[in-house]
Amino acid sequence: MLALLLFVAGCANDGIVRGRLHLGLADAPEGQRLLWPQPPEVPRFAYTGTLTGEPNFRRDAAAAGTLESFGRWLVGLDGRERAPVVLQRPVAVAGDEHGRLYVSDTSRQAVFVFDAAAGELQVWEQADATLRFVAPAGLAVAPDGGLYVADAELGVVVRLDAAGRPRAMLGRGTLQRPTGLARDAAGGRLFVADTTAHDVKVFDDAGTLRQVIGRRGAAEGEFNYPTHLAFAQGTLYVTDTLNHRVQAFDADGRVRRIGERGLYVGNLVRPKGVAVDGEGNVYVVESYYDSLLVFSPQGEFLMPIGGTGTATGRFYLPSGVWVDARNRVHVADMFNGRIVLFQFLGGGS
Repeated sequence: MLALLLFVAGCANDGIVRGRLHLGLADAPEGQRLLWPQPPEVPRFAYTGTLTGEPNFRRDAAAAGTLESFGRWLVGLDGRERAPVVLQRPVAVAGDEHGRLYVSDTSRQAVFVFDAAAGELQVWEQADATLRFVAPAGLAVAPDGGLYVADAELGVVVRLDAAGRPRAMLGRGTLQRPTGLARDAAGGRLFVADTTAHDVKVFDDAGTLRQVIGRRGAAEGEFNYPTHLAFAQGTLYVTDTLNHRVQAFDADGRVRRIGERGLYVGNLVRPKGVAVDGEGNVYVVESYYDSLLVFSPQGEFLMPIGGTGTATGRFYLPSGVWVDARNRVHVADMFNGRIVLFQFLGGGS
């Protein structure tokens, strides 16, 4: 009996939200789909859900309520309201092949882990045994099923194992303000956008610095406060934020530019997140105009999604973007405290 009581108490206190993960579709009108662009144009994207945290996990209400109430009484919390576990200021998104979705939250100073297979939401807070995250930013999946987390204030990249336990720190004393991350799994390389150093540093899986790409400037291959990164099909994409562009570095060392500064829809003023889908389309978060911009593989502007607001398809200071193997586009809508999902429907005419 004592073992049962301890187990129940532990379930009430382990900080893990359990249930069946579902995607909120509250903004979609009944019987309709939210599409971009709207008919009569051929739709390219459909809204497929929103993630905010604990509200996305459903449990059997009666059983869960009884167990939780007893557990809370047992540990002396009966009668107190428990705040739901929700995103506050999500910055970056990444996912692994097992369906886990990782979200860094700079306000919560933690990484949220949405695990659909396990039916769990976890919050990872520790950068090492005694140090908590301060400003977690870029994310990249580690080779052992763990996670790399860039912390801009700590000036390091933390390597966590698959259970969220800190295992190593990369770049201490070398990195100034690490923000964006991207990993070349085949080559065993981790790219780190070192924003105030105005370069991208490349580490191997052992944590050894192998290369530095770029320096401060506006010429091709130079940076002015680089932030977010993506790596796809042998090409490294760097959001060169204050040069108002994305630079793409291919395996042969060639550099091409995506986007330019301007006053029109499709121009870049404060670009942040960057991602690439299975057809090579490039997604860039334009935070100044609260939009997600879509470019062709050749860098031609195709269409926007967004505008300032709280409704689906509108954003408030969006930050990161990531595309999964099913071509679902995940946008970190930072000041709306959510991750918004769009399904890319294909680019054929």
